[in-house]
Amino acid sequence: MPLKKSQKSLKRWTKQKWRTASGKKSSETGEVYAPSKTIKKLKSTKSGRAKLAAANRKKRAATRKGKQYAKHGLHKGKKR
Repeated sequence: MPLKKSQKSLKRWTKQKWRTASGKKSSETGEVYAPSKTIKKLKSTKSGRAKLAAANRKKRAATRKGKQYAKHGLHKGKKR
C-alpha cells in the first residue's frame, strides 16, 4: 500500500538532520532548529546570516514570553 502525501512528507522530514547553528541545544542558546543544509546555506552569505540572527532574536523573545513556538519566518514559504 503506497504512502499518502502527508506520510511521505513526514518520512522525508524525519530523515533530515535538524540542529541549531551552534550545534548546542536550543534550550541553552535560544537558537532556532533547522535542517543542516538550511543552516549551512544561510551561514554562507551575509544576508543569510542576518536572517538567521533575526530568527534567533524572535525565538529568544518568544521564549522569554513563555511561548513554546516562535513565528520566526525562517521556514516561511517552504512546501510542507
